[in-house]
Amino acid sequence: MRLAKLALVAALTAAPAITFAQSTPAPVQPKHPVVKREFNQQRRIGNGIRNGKFTARQGARFERQQMRIHRQIRAMRARHNGRLTMRDRRIIGHEQRVASRHIYRAKHMHRRIG
Repeated sequence: MRLAKLALVAALTAAPAITFAQSTPAPVQPKHPVVKREFNQQRRIGNGIRNGKFTARQGARFERQQMRIHRQIRAMRARHNGRLTMRDRRIIGHEQRVASRHIYRAKHMHRRIG
């Protein structure tokens, strides 16, 4: 009987420790394609600044560009009861492609070919 109590107490005290010892889960990725792309662009900008590929000024310019796109998404959703129409998604997609191209070019600007 005493051994059973000891095992129960040991199990109950070890369970929370094991739970907290597990690694933290990865950040949750958004599911909507427009939001997912916006999330990825922000991550790319942050990585570029952290790695020294962008200057602070370039990073600020990219952040402003993303902020304008985000504001535009919010305005479009406000006009259409929280939804994005096909035309809205096409416009936002174009603007995100342009922003992505700017980020890519700034990141690879100093590479020489040949």
